[in-house]
Parts: sequence; C-alpha cells; structure tokens
Amino acid sequence: MDIGLVLQTDPPADTLVERMVAAERHGFTHGWTFDSVVLWQEPFVIYSRILERTRRLRVGPMVTNPSTRSWEVTASLFATLNDMFGNRTVCGIGRGDSAMRVAGRKPATLARLGAAMAAIKDLAEGREADVEGASMHLPWVRGGQLPVWMGAYGPKALDLVGRRADGFILQLADPYLTEWMVRAVRAAAVSEGRDPDEVTICVAAPAYVTDGSQRARDHAREQCRWFGGMVGNHVADLVERYGDTSDAVPQELTDYIRARQGYDYSHHGRVDNPDTEFVPDSIVDRFCLIGTPEEHVAKLERLRAAGVDQFAVYAMHDDVDGVIESYGRDVIPAVAGGDPA
Repeated sequence: MDIGLVLQTDPPADTLVERMVAAERHGFTHGWTFDSVVLWQEPFVIYSRILERTRRLRVGPMVTNPSTRSWEVTASLFATLNDMFGNRTVCGIGRGDSAMRVAGRKPATLARLGAAMAAIKDLAEGREADVEGASMHLPWVRGGQLPVWMGAYGPKALDLVGRRADGFILQLADPYLTEWMVRAVRAAAVSEGRDPDEVTICVAAPAYVTDGSQRARDHAREQCRWFGGMVGNHVADLVERYGDTSDAVPQELTDYIRARQGYDYSHHGRVDNPDTEFVPDSIVDRFCLIGTPEEHVAKLERLRAAGVDQFAVYAMHDDVDGVIESYGRDVIPAVAGGDPA
C-alpha cells in the first residue's frame, strides 16, 4: 500500500515544501494539497518547488474542480510540471466543495465534471480535446501522462468514477463504507468494459498517532473532529438528493448528520471549526485513524482488504511533523513491506 501526505497550502509555503521533502525521505509516495485558492495559497506554484526538491514524490490536488480554472489552464499546469520534472503529477478532481461554496457558487454538475476530466487528461497527454465546445490541443506536449482520480460519495458519482476515472478518492477511512463504495466503482468499471483493477483506490483521512492512553486518544479525537464536519457537507448533499433512508446510500453514512446545523467554510479543514460539535466520537474513530502505530497498521490492513491501494494522511492537526516521523518509522515499513527510502 502506498502512503500519501495531504497538507493545506497555508503560508509560509517553505514549511509545506520542507514537510513534503521530509515525507519523501520517510517513504511517502504522494504529496497532496487542498485546492481552494480563496482559503489557501495557489497550490500549483508550490508543486513546482516540491518537485524541484524531491526525486520520486508525486504531487497533486485533493481535489481541484472544473470551474475555478478553465480546463485548458488546468491541463497546461499539469503538463508544464510534467515536462519540467517528469510525469510526477496526479489530477485529483471533484465537483468543488469549499472552492466553489466559499465563493458563493454551486459545485459543478457531474456532467460538467465528466467532460472536464476527459478534456484535461487529453490535453495534458498531448491529444486534441473538446473544451466546452471548442477544439483545442497543446502542441508542445510530448510524452505527457496524467492520471485523473475523482473524489466521490454518491451512487451517480461512483458510477462516473468507475466508467471514466483512473482513480477513486474517498475521503473517509471506514472499512465497511470503503468496501461498499469500492464495490460500486468496480461494478461501474465492469459495465463499461474496463478492468476494475485498473482503477486506483485512494482513501484519505486524518491520522493521529498516540501512545495508547485514553488521554491521548481524547486529545486526538478533538484534533480530528473537524473531518466529520467536512465529510458531513457531502453527506448532506446526498441526503438532500436521495433521502436519509434510501437504499442508494448506506444508512451508516447518513445517520450522524441528523444534528448538523450548518457549516462555515471559513473554518474548512481546521481543528477550531465551530460547526463540528454534532460529530460524535464514534464517527471520529470510524472515519479517521487514531491510536498507536500498531492500531494504524491494523486498520490499514483492513482497508487494504477492502481494495485500497493508497492511504493519504490528512495532517491538519497539532502534530504534523510527528505523524510524518511516526509513519516513516513504524507504519510505512509495515504496510509497504520494506524499509522507507
């Protein structure tokens, strides 16, 4: 199993770059960032610095969207980085949650997202593409490769992943729900005539390593509770569309948002988010990885059994450097089957 690291592009950018360099040294394979440029700094500028300072690390957004940049601009950004540093980027993409809503806009439709994924991949790999009715092509691209991984939760989105995406990004680490969603993605791939094993499965969630004490676990839960609020935004969209008792969405995913009152995107992805009091400890434990290194390894093995190829650590808490070091020393060797590079 690959292990990735997800960071927010808070200033100073040098700190993020140094942490990504350390992550590669500790055996992490991917370096991801959020992509909401109203809330954080522009990630593609920072990717250039990361790629310059590393040799193997692959980078990308978790996730970008088809609306805040035109599709040819997004494709050119990826293609330029690949031309400069080798094909070491991944396009994580979704409908656009924080990036769109914080700017007062609605997330993109799945139809728009599907068209954007095809156009961005084709352009970044040197092929002609339809960009909202206009035929385009980047004539300078040579040998470009751009995997496109899509973030999804609901039935229609999971179907689109299986039919069109190179990878699936699931932002929660609950083995039961992961297995349910991976099964839906693979079924869609088969119906499209694709090999379902060609769809890379990436689970992303906060990870906090503790000494095993109850006091440390309680602290870790408070540091990771924000994640249940972030996931709750997507779950609320599903409930609005399908209802909270629909067979299309597991009740295990929808039950916990009944007490949700709202969400302030100015605190998105932050430990101090005031809109996460509705998230119970049980959801924090299910959706995140909290505990000793041995407990992390055990849960990662359950996720691997559910079909997961990569776990991406959301390091948005008060022990970012500690979790990088702990994973490099104790977790990555156990789940990757060898010593970190």
